[in-house]
Amino acid sequence: MLRFEVSVEDLLRSRFALSPALDLCLLLRSLVGQGPALPRAWATRLMPAFERLRRETELDAVLALQTPQRGPNFVAPPPRGLTQTWADDLAVIRATPLEAARHEIAATGPSARDPRVRAVLDSTDAVSWIAAAMDEAWQELLAMDWPHLRAVCERDVVHRVGVIGQHGWATTIESLHPGIAWRDGGIELASFRGGTVRLAGDGLLLIPSVFVGHIATHLEDPWPKTLVYRARGTAALWGEQATVPQPDALTALVGRARARLLLALDAPASTSHLARSLAMAPGAVGDHLAILRGAGLLVRARSGRSVLYRRTPLGEALVAGSG
Repeated sequence: MLRFEVSVEDLLRSRFALSPALDLCLLLRSLVGQGPALPRAWATRLMPAFERLRRETELDAVLALQTPQRGPNFVAPPPRGLTQTWADDLAVIRATPLEAARHEIAATGPSARDPRVRAVLDSTDAVSWIAAAMDEAWQELLAMDWPHLRAVCERDVVHRVGVIGQHGWATTIESLHPGIAWRDGGIELASFRGGTVRLAGDGLLLIPSVFVGHIATHLEDPWPKTLVYRARGTAALWGEQATVPQPDALTALVGRARARLLLALDAPASTSHLARSLAMAPGAVGDHLAILRGAGLLVRARSGRSVLYRRTPLGEALVAGSG
């Protein structure tokens, strides 16, 4: 069992962040068969580009550094917060000193039998080659979907912060995964090994991801102690859940499109997230949200770079009354 000892100071310093580089590494592991299987539609769409990148770039050198459990820290630097971008991560990767990268490559212990891969990892330009391959993988495999995936993760964070406000940290932590429990002032993960880890006043970093299987941890410097968990809404993203129901009474009152939007806002969401998840045009979503907001059914507030909409008490009552 792994247990995090948590003090009051740790709770004050615990925070959420997004990590584009970590999600890219998790996606690459899945595509090479070292991580959770992607939904068939996603795998079918991404695999041709993935195979082409392996032939035409040095992506195999990046893959050689990944295992099902971990990869070197320099290819997934610790994020600073919720505004982290791929450009931020790429700049840090490119700035990695060669000796630091070589130390991590040796510690990872890749069994690179391919002479081309070995040549890249042993090169004085190893950091540049790896950064370039990762950037091409990002642009080809993840950049198009990232705004939607980011919206899913941002919406998850908004939900978790609301749970903290209503029920406290213990309930929030336990809601991340059934295998996590809050006991006697600590966080326990029954399926992990590692003994007791003290946060020592630095707090816990919480990262939502759509590519992590269930939950993962990061305990090594330069990362803070970290929990990576599956973002709320990932199942719906992968098409594992039915579409939002549409009660007849609510549809008759406000129209089908606005009823779908009201029902989808069980947690705050941005215009882009709603448009993608409901397969609606962003302009149409914006127009409907403006009307619902004007009727007193929604309010909006800025969160980082996004404007999030949520139901007002009147909107909640309307949805509840619709059954």
